[in-house]
Amino acid sequence: MIRILVAEDFDLLREDLCETLEQQADMEVAGAAASGREIEALAQSSDFDLILMDIEMETTTAGIRAAEHILERRPEAKILFLTAHETDNMILTSMGAGAVDYIVKGCSEEELLNHIRRAYEGKPILDSKVQNLVLKEYSRLRTSERSLLFFISTASQLTAAERELVHLLLEDKKIKEIAAQRCVEVVTVKTQVKSLLRKFGCTRTKEIVSTIRELNVTHLF
Repeated sequence: MIRILVAEDFDLLREDLCETLEQQADMEVAGAAASGREIEALAQSSDFDLILMDIEMETTTAGIRAAEHILERRPEAKILFLTAHETDNMILTSMGAGAVDYIVKGCSEEELLNHIRRAYEGKPILDSKVQNLVLKEYSRLRTSERSLLFFISTASQLTAAERELVHLLLEDKKIKEIAAQRCVEVVTVKTQVKSLLRKFGCTRTKEIVSTIRELNVTHLF
């Protein structure tokens, strides 16, 4: 029997999922939760083979955070994300959290059960979109490796004032707004901007901002 934990905050959907799973000869529901906190507690106290995890529960990423915490304690756990979100960023974030598969809500019952059985067997079905996206991201990371190292190195050499300036630029603040917020002259901000452009090897602040976002290093500022 495949022992499954179900995490879904929508009561009706959670009940339907549990009913569908219980009707299968090779599956049983080992527990059900309505939030990330609840599924974390269940995962600690229950014997299970697999977790069917909704991503958006008490917060938009509650399932992802719960998966990360569960996998820290039980790295062998198999987690399938079940969600309505199908954006590239959400897929990559989900897979990065350690999920073995990704299922979009609204798929057929047959497809859902097939994903579960294959994941349990250690042969998860990552649909072609996910596979292509992962390969595309791998390629992007390879080509941007030098840029990433360069930006991290440059960021480590910025002054506190320059780091604050980059932070404000990432908030899409204009030069005049930055000057007013920092209580300095516009010319002072322009001088700091020129220094930033020189250090990053860019000609416009938009290049700095777009590159930082593309490399996913906004947390450095």
